[in-house]
Amino acid sequence: MIYIIIGVVILLILWAIATYNSFVALIERVNNAKSQIAIQIESRWDAIKSLIDATKQYSKHEAETLENITAQRTAVGSGSSISDMEQAEAQLGQVMGRLIAVSEAYPDLKASNVYQTTMQKIDKYEDNVRQSRMIYNDTVTRYNRKIRAFPASLLANMFGFVSKPYFQGTEAKQEMPSWD
Repeated sequence: MIYIIIGVVILLILWAIATYNSFVALIERVNNAKSQIAIQIESRWDAIKSLIDATKQYSKHEAETLENITAQRTAVGSGSSISDMEQAEAQLGQVMGRLIAVSEAYPDLKASNVYQTTMQKIDKYEDNVRQSRMIYNDTVTRYNRKIRAFPASLLANMFGFVSKPYFQGTEAKQEMPSWD
């Protein structure tokens, strides 16, 4: 009888260790996925800075306005919250709207090789951000499901594992301007 009790206790301890380690692995995947989004957002901002430099040749005032907007943008990093990243997205939309307006006012800018190449890069980074968000949301789904499922939820609560937020689609993101 004592061997059965010891066996059950050992199995419970092994289960608790395995479950805790799976929580740790999942939270690391969530953090990694969020970091990938931050990297793509920063790369996209770098491409936008190149576009602003190209704009300087055509309109110094517009370039200065765009530089002021980008200087005020929210810095995004792996430690940034989802709301910080979404705020950076809103600022990006504002800058892109201005850039498109400038390119319409200056057809030579829109036709320049630098402009076209940079817009292709921005488009690529936009796709990468979109893909990274989908990966993040899928990873968060796995993590949130794991910490809510019984009996693992008992350990999750005991060790302070809490659910993570998702990226949400907004009308502004769904209606981003076309770069063509």
